Amino acid sequence: METLIALAAVALLITFGTRLVHRLNAQHEARIAARHYSDPFPAIVRPPGHSPHTPTEQAARRRAMGTWP
Repeated sequence: METLIALAAVALLITFGTRLVHRLNAQHEARIAARHYSDPFPAIVRPPGHSPHTPTEQAARRRAMGTWP
């Protein structure tokens, strides 16, 4: 009898845990759907003058090889 009660309690806990995880996933999906992740984040934009150099700017900044400073 105790074994049946223990098995029923375990099954009940598994059921409650499954339902809880399902509800939390549904809430998380709703939050993701409400947020537009395709918009760029403002902090990703580089400040003026800090963008990658073009090949012509890189060539102009190089020093000639074989010379002492």
